[in-house]
Amino acid sequence: MKLIGNSGTGERQAAGTTPDTGTDTETGSGTGTRAADRPAGPSTGSLPAQRGTAGGTDVTGYGPESLVHLTAEQVAAASVRDLIDPDDDAADSFETALAAREQAALEARHRGSADAGDPNAASQLGALLLRRGDLRDAEPYLRSAAAAGLRAAANNLGVLLHQQGHRTEAAQWWRQAAVAGSAPAAHALGLQLRDQGEEEAAEYWLHYAAEQGHPLGAYALGDLMEHRRDVRAERWFKAAADSGHREAAYRLARMREAAGDKDTAETWYRTAAARSHARAALRLGVLLEARADLDEAARWYRQSAQNGEARAACALGFLLRDTGDLAAAAEWWQEAAEAGDGTAANALGALHAGRGENTVAERWYRAALDAGDHNGAFNLGLLCAGAGREAQAEQWYRRAAYAGHREACNALAVVLLQRGDESGAEPWFSKAAEAGSVDGAFNLGVLHAGRGETRQAQEWYARAAAEGHGEAALQLAVAQEQRGNFTGALERYRQAADGGSAEGAFRLASLLDRRGDADAEAEHWYAIAADAGHRRAQVRMGVRAAERGALQIAESWYRRAAEGGSRSAAFNLGLLLARQDSEAEAMLWYTRAADAGHGRAALRLALLALRRGEAVQAENWCKRAAEYGPAEVAERAGRLLGALNAELSA
Repeated sequence: MKLIGNSGTGERQAAGTTPDTGTDTETGSGTGTRAADRPAGPSTGSLPAQRGTAGGTDVTGYGPESLVHLTAEQVAAASVRDLIDPDDDAADSFETALAAREQAALEARHRGSADAGDPNAASQLGALLLRRGDLRDAEPYLRSAAAAGLRAAANNLGVLLHQQGHRTEAAQWWRQAAVAGSAPAAHALGLQLRDQGEEEAAEYWLHYAAEQGHPLGAYALGDLMEHRRDVRAERWFKAAADSGHREAAYRLARMREAAGDKDTAETWYRTAAARSHARAALRLGVLLEARADLDEAARWYRQSAQNGEARAACALGFLLRDTGDLAAAAEWWQEAAEAGDGTAANALGALHAGRGENTVAERWYRAALDAGDHNGAFNLGLLCAGAGREAQAEQWYRRAAYAGHREACNALAVVLLQRGDESGAEPWFSKAAEAGSVDGAFNLGVLHAGRGETRQAQEWYARAAAEGHGEAALQLAVAQEQRGNFTGALERYRQAADGGSAEGAFRLASLLDRRGDADAEAEHWYAIAADAGHRRAQVRMGVRAAERGALQIAESWYRRAAEGGSRSAAFNLGLLLARQDSEAEAMLWYTRAADAGHGRAALRLALLALRRGEAVQAENWCKRAAEYGPAEVAERAGRLLGALNAELSA
């Protein structure tokens, strides 16, 4: 029974769930509301009456309202662009200059009207200046318009003050605008209250914004509710997603996927990915790859990677590797690794290690470790162990093990046990097993079995077997067979065989063979074990083929087993060749079998030597046959040896 240790290059990671942080602001000047007529704020327990507003979206944060509208004259002037040859090098500069003149003219008109006391012009000019970043010039115009009761100006004044760090006053103006019916202001106020920990008030205003159809208000409300594990979150994410909010579509997809509704999840991933959401494209690729739609999965991975998602580049690398395109896989892994993806760096390390390029492999494993992926330390340990640098290997295993890497815990324990430090190994085996390492659980079973602690060993074997560890299931099966529980043994042998244990497949076939009522199934498992290189199974397959008269198949199986070191196969191959009049080659295989301790082969060589008149050679082979046995062969060899001695004495 051998200790087991796994090598790994890190697991492919799943997408994360970082929300977008964009907000938007109202479009349109709105209308004023007298102070005495304004509804109360959140403390009243009722929502303000809805007011008609034109909605806009600005996902760049707290931004000014979009108040610039082209007049008929400006549209006519802009039509000059249609006369410009698009191939003319001066086209872009002409259009830029034209737009700048139009903007300047618009600003001048707004400024003139605002200075003459027009609050709507002051609101429009303030928004224009705010959008340009000219906060100092924008503030007096926005204050003037807000004081006149224009809710758009009040909202934008809140934006300006928030950007200046005056959050308390910003909240006051946002509240005034929200009470007057501004959904963007309600959204902005809700976000600020949420950030201050006032979640109940935040929910009130976000709900108000969402009910008015404000996508970012609906998204923020969904986000707040999901944080509280409120099932209503899905409704608001859907409302935002239906209005074009891509992060809401992504979050909704994640929720549906977690609920097991992959079809709906895929629909929303597609919606978000079509709007260039990198993580949605990544998750869509994962779903498609899982159902073997590899070409489409590759397309979405590529889009996600091109939008900056390193995990998608890494996933695309694995997909290409699995389709045999290692060169392209390496390119994507390198792109992901250089962007800080530890899994991709580990994959590159494994690729170069497999080519024997250990120096390059070590560089990438170190890059993985620098990226925070402790698989890098474990893989460095494997690399050093393979190069015979045992002390360095142990150091890397320890580093990964102390970071909680379960297979590193197992590998470190194996190293300690191999040098006789059982007391040092056991805690690491336990840590590996408790962390879910099936190899660790199996090895802990081996450790207890070596001490004669059968019950503890069986418990750990059972844990490993439950996770599909074939060798652990084999140990349980052997114990069942020794106790005479053949039904239980058959079940465990099947589990071992399904887990990849060639010995388990062979023992299963042997037990079925002895029962005699499942010949076809027995041969099936013999074949499974034989194909996996199990020499005794190969011999058994050869015997079965010979019994059916399929001598070529029998010879093939005997050769495979004999070349792998099976003395029984070598003897059987000799018999088969002798029957086919290939006596010279048969002698070679008899000799190989006899030199490996096969008594019947030695006896056959003695008889052949005697037939050739080589009495001394025959005597030597008789002595070896008597020594090797078994009893029947030893008895025959003894009789032949007695006859030879009498003849030689005479």
